[in-house]
Amino acid sequence: MNLVQLEADEAFLNERLDKYLGAVLPGQSRSYVQKLIKEGGVRVNGKAEKASYRLGAEDRIQVDIPGPEEPEILAEEIPLDILYEDEDLLMVNKPKGMVVHPAAGHWTGTLVNAVMYHCRGQLSGINGVMRPGIVHRIDRDTTGVLVICKNDHAHNHVAEQLKEHSITRKYTAIVTGVLKADTGTIDTVIGRHPTERKKMAAGVKNGKRAVTHYRVLQRFERHTLIECQLETGRTHQIRVHMASIGHPILGDTVYGSSRNPFHLEGQALHAQVLGLIHPVSGDYVEAEAPLPEYFQLLLKKL
Repeated sequence: MNLVQLEADEAFLNERLDKYLGAVLPGQSRSYVQKLIKEGGVRVNGKAEKASYRLGAEDRIQVDIPGPEEPEILAEEIPLDILYEDEDLLMVNKPKGMVVHPAAGHWTGTLVNAVMYHCRGQLSGINGVMRPGIVHRIDRDTTGVLVICKNDHAHNHVAEQLKEHSITRKYTAIVTGVLKADTGTIDTVIGRHPTERKKMAAGVKNGKRAVTHYRVLQRFERHTLIECQLETGRTHQIRVHMASIGHPILGDTVYGSSRNPFHLEGQALHAQVLGLIHPVSGDYVEAEAPLPEYFQLLLKKL
């Protein structure tokens, strides 16, 4: 709740209450103001008044503007490809096209909706009701391993490993062009693109350091199959890094060519291996997600 205190001045003497508030409250329409008044969210000199109330000299107006409401996130019975599970952790193989957590335009059908049903409320609450159990993400059109934390202890432990860059994260990707070197490391900063705010970019001012190690698995006539190991985990890191050296990921129309000759739904990028120290046992736990069918068919075509 945002409380706003106002005092009417002579310029608004005898003005309607709703018209006055519509003029002085930034970003609030007159119809929204009328709704607030009707619901009792506006008081003049400590008393609720109608929208048609005429302001007097030195009237004191108090407005209670409600904060944004968080939508209720519902558990949904959506099948999960479970790679590992115990009382603290859940490792799943996320399919292509599935959003990790609810957001504008994607309130249902997300991985969070699915794990809420599967875990029956046994999820860490550190990231709030919109992202229960979520400690890291992968893009909607990236497939592969994600770890879900079932309690706050596990969440804090895994988050610390992410911060220290000690988690094993290996991705398999197909990039455009033929890489000459068998191995390489890309070490740049990554931050928000200066003009296209939905994109990230390498080498931008105020970016954060990002390190990706890659090695060639197979070369084709016009493409290369590679393995990327993340040392850091910035947004779109592998996609931005490979594009920055002239080898964008096949199917990535955001950072690569708008042409899509293989008619892919997003980039050919798969989070294949994820390994970490278990938050309770202290043992090393690793999960591997097999290459999805579309990826295997693409390799055969190449």
